[in-house]
Amino acid sequence: MPPLTPGYGDTPLPDDELAALLPATVQILGEPVTRAVVYDLEQGMQELVAEELLNAALDGSLQLIELLTDHFLKDLHARLYGDIWIWAGKWRTHDVNIGVAYKQIAVDLHNSLGTILYRWENTDDWTPHELGIVAHAETVRIHPFVDGNGRATRLLADLVFSAAQDSDPVFQYDWNVDKVSYIAALRRYDADRDVTDLANLLKARPLGE
Repeated sequence: MPPLTPGYGDTPLPDDELAALLPATVQILGEPVTRAVVYDLEQGMQELVAEELLNAALDGSLQLIELLTDHFLKDLHARLYGDIWIWAGKWRTHDVNIGVAYKQIAVDLHNSLGTILYRWENTDDWTPHELGIVAHAETVRIHPFVDGNGRATRLLADLVFSAAQDSDPVFQYDWNVDKVSYIAALRRYDADRDVTDLANLLKARPLGE
């Protein structure tokens, strides 16, 4: 997704977010802790995790049967944020104005991702491009974490897309899309479970370009 808007990154973290940072992270970053330095730290961690897991997806050691599970998504979130935030790898424990009721998160993720895997293995409903986007859209719909849902679910999509392909070159999503159009497409998916609009919006390009 597009980077932080100008001026936003210079804003100090509010007290509630600052309290959610691990004490060791605050020590490393120094005070005042701004959104920009936290964003950079998160971005660096994402790049490390993504490289390791994408290589595993591409060489076949990380397969769809593992990727399309609630356990993997929880572990992925912990890998991305475990060195930064206290909420890393933990399901949301309160209701918010998006997502399912917090008590349904684990069950809904287990059922939704299991259904996606079953349909992939037993039908020709989706291309690999659509499969990754369905995994992303379903996990966004459920909104399982307090924060960090966007990074985790986009990386999940990238991994699923990579693992599902049997082509040369391998393609990757281009997440640099118009945010308004992207949110609108997600809402249309929520309404009708049709991934077409979102798949058309999120184009693919050869890996590494």
